[in-house]
Amino acid sequence: MKSTLIFIVLFSVLIIVFISYADAQSCKPSGKLRGKKPPHGQCVNDPDCCKEGKFYTTYKCSPPVTKLTKATLTINSFEKGGDGGGPSECDNKFHSNETPVVALSTGWYNKGKRCSKFITIHYRGKSVKAKVVDECDSTLGCDNEHGFQPPCPNNIVDGSKAVWKALGVPEKDWGEAKVTWSDA
Repeated sequence: MKSTLIFIVLFSVLIIVFISYADAQSCKPSGKLRGKKPPHGQCVNDPDCCKEGKFYTTYKCSPPVTKLTKATLTINSFEKGGDGGGPSECDNKFHSNETPVVALSTGWYNKGKRCSKFITIHYRGKSVKAKVVDECDSTLGCDNEHGFQPPCPNNIVDGSKAVWKALGVPEKDWGEAKVTWSDA
């Protein structure tokens, strides 16, 4: 009887640990944000502007980082007057489109802990090292600070033109690509 009780207790602890680990490995939405109509001429990247009344999913987390973390590569200009709006979050500077730099979704950005560190991005047999200079905000958007663009999904690596060129993606295909990445 005593060994059965010990078995049940140990089994219960094991189940709780497994469920906690599984929860830690997932990234669930943290909320919704209602889109507002941007003032005339204020949207930074017109086709991607927030739509009035539409709800956008927000995230405080991103999927776990592995040796080959799956992500969506998007394109961004980190130059003054570019899609990114203001200067980069990490260093309060603008960066040339000819420099391989990226912004990461909020969870991967990790409150700036990846600032100025390098990641390696892989795409169809090619790879490039890029410096993390900014956050692709997954918690806020549809406001002036974010160029009236929706919050980023939780799995975005937002790269400069230099990143796309180094990966050998034809310019006509720039926009979104499925990639993997890891800390360099």
